[in-house]
Amino acid sequence: MSDEKRTYGDTHLGPVRLRRKMVKETTTDQRLLDSHGDTDWLHTDPWRVLRIQSEFVEGFGALAELGPAVAVFGSARTPQDDRHSLMAEEIAQGLCQRGYAVVTGGGPGIMEAANRGASECGGTSVGLGIELPHEQSLNDWVDLGINFRYFFVRKTMFVKYTDGALVLPGGFGTMDELFEALTLAQTHKITEYPVVLVGVDYWSGLIEWMRSTMLTAGNIVAADLDRIVLTDDVEEALEAFPKKS
Repeated sequence: MSDEKRTYGDTHLGPVRLRRKMVKETTTDQRLLDSHGDTDWLHTDPWRVLRIQSEFVEGFGALAELGPAVAVFGSARTPQDDRHSLMAEEIAQGLCQRGYAVVTGGGPGIMEAANRGASECGGTSVGLGIELPHEQSLNDWVDLGINFRYFFVRKTMFVKYTDGALVLPGGFGTMDELFEALTLAQTHKITEYPVVLVGVDYWSGLIEWMRSTMLTAGNIVAADLDRIVLTDDVEEALEAFPKKS
């Protein structure tokens, strides 16, 4: 397979694949959260509950026997020859050798690199996709893939079925996953969940701001920052995840 960045000509509505004129202009999440328009939504929301329930059931069924796993987050826009993509691939190979499955958002960029590393290593390469307004499908290196309509269902799967997160440079989506993990750890909703930031130059400004502003204001405590490992070293990143027998 080519290592060049791929373009994706289809999208998914749950398990349904759509292309060209069949791709909808709005997403399921958007329609759920939209409070404008007529009152027909009052009669459709109960049915949405069943769809949400079905997504949880499908996710739980597919991932229940996954075993030890680590989430790898990062930008969908990073070229495959970028150093952070190469690090993601190397990290995924290291996780595979330590006995972990690799779980990503299933898209291109850093996610694709991590899925490739896990798949080529002979490990379990998982992609949890999401319905988006622009066309995108699971990358070719995903061996076990699930497409979700709702972000909150997908985020539950990431947290429930992984033992920690490795976070490489990314945008709003990556930040969302990062702070989701930190918030759940801070509030003890999840325990023993290491969070490793890979990319010192990229993340140092954020860490320093949290230390100088959030911590100084008393909005977090020092222990909240101590949960975060910041490194540029692949081996140091992997040390957060003990080898599985």
